[in-house]
Amino acid sequence: MPAISPKLGEFLVEVTHSKSIDDALHEVFSDYLELKLRNLHETIEGFQKKWGMDFEEFQKRIKEGSLKKDAYSFEVENDFWQWEEVETLKSHYNHIKEQWM
Repeated sequence: MPAISPKLGEFLVEVTHSKSIDDALHEVFSDYLELKLRNLHETIEGFQKKWGMDFEEFQKRIKEGSLKKDAYSFEVENDFWQWEEVETLKSHYNHIKEQWM
C-alpha cells in the first residue's frame, strides 16, 4: 500500500477540514469524480446541441447514411471519435462512482 507523506496528509486534512486522512482522501476523490463527470456532461451537451441528437442517434444516422453531412468528412469522423470517447469515459467514471459511494 502506498504511503502518504506526513506533510501531504496534513495538507489534505487542513484543506478539506476533515477529521482524518481517509476522510480527506474520500472527499478529494469524490470531488474529482464529480468534476470529471460534470466536464464530460458539458462536452456531451455540446455535441448534442451541435448535432441536434444524442450519441446513439448520431451513430445510427452515420450507419444509415442519413446524416445531413458526409459521414466520411473530417468533421463527422472527428466528432464521432471524440463523442464516443467522452461517452465511454462517462460510463467508466459513473461505474467507479457507483463503487466508491
